[in-house]
Amino acid sequence: MGAASRSPAKRQARVMVTGAELVEEARDFLISHHVDAIYAPAYSSPEQLAGMAREHEVDAILVRQGQINRSVIDASPRLKVIAKHGSGVDNIDLAAATDRKIPVLRALAANSQSVAELAISLTVTLMKDVIPLDHAVKGGSWPKTKYVGRDLAGAVFGVVGFGEIGQRAAALARALGMQVAAYDPFAADKGDIKVSRDLEAVLGMADVVSLHCPLTPQTHHLINAERLALMKPTAFLVNTARGAVIEESALIEALKSQGIAGAALDSFEIEPPLADNPLWSLPNLIATPHVGAAARSALRNMAVYAAQHIVGVLEGRDYDRQALANRDLNTAA
Repeated sequence: MGAASRSPAKRQARVMVTGAELVEEARDFLISHHVDAIYAPAYSSPEQLAGMAREHEVDAILVRQGQINRSVIDASPRLKVIAKHGSGVDNIDLAAATDRKIPVLRALAANSQSVAELAISLTVTLMKDVIPLDHAVKGGSWPKTKYVGRDLAGAVFGVVGFGEIGQRAAALARALGMQVAAYDPFAADKGDIKVSRDLEAVLGMADVVSLHCPLTPQTHHLINAERLALMKPTAFLVNTARGAVIEESALIEALKSQGIAGAALDSFEIEPPLADNPLWSLPNLIATPHVGAAARSALRNMAVYAAQHIVGVLEGRDYDRQALANRDLNTAA
């Protein structure tokens, strides 16, 4: 057959990945289903993402970092699906996606164990004074004769948000002998753990408050000055959820005044945080760079689940409605 009679090659679907390269298994899965991955630099601005989506006429967006606002969603007329590399969708404009009838799918439970493990690691580090003791010894001191530590066994681990991650963190805390007090306005009791609808009560009794709720308009600055004041002065705050669940300025004041004993944050209101953030000067703060979901198993699961969601939609298959972030909005999905 002559060249003039050949059919043009079919255009491969394109997915824009907003952040670092996916794990090999997810990359291979996309390639095997004839989907090209285009990588945007981490924390690209919405303007940069919209420019890339428009230039490449992407069929899908796999969201790792960056704000996926209406301008990004509207940039490509071919866009059919948005998949989150994780479960939090506060950086995606769900209303804009719904207007285009574009499903937004989450990798539910993919990172739950990893995030729960970090929450417990930070809890132990705080309660056992690991950081100040490390600094003291390296600074030439030897506080062994004066130091009196805390017991994990019997301490109250307060879980705010009793979804998959909160439940796993609670199980790990109980394995260490801690008591669990859980707050969630919607979750049911699990086993012998009774889930309270009274946040203030949980804050008041907890020795550690561990945040595991999604960021929504209702949870934005959920932990503010008033609620920090309800915590024991000996209590600690751990956040492996979203940064804006805490009113950062109020936390700074509570740490400075020793209204609470300390805090450990894996996420911040602005990411990456500014170099002159007042938190950095506080000796009773531990900071990690939003790596709760960065364990090998979590990275693998999140990437593969997201890739599977994308391919499923592009190939016309039904998707898991439980993973649909905008399932409660007025959409044809």
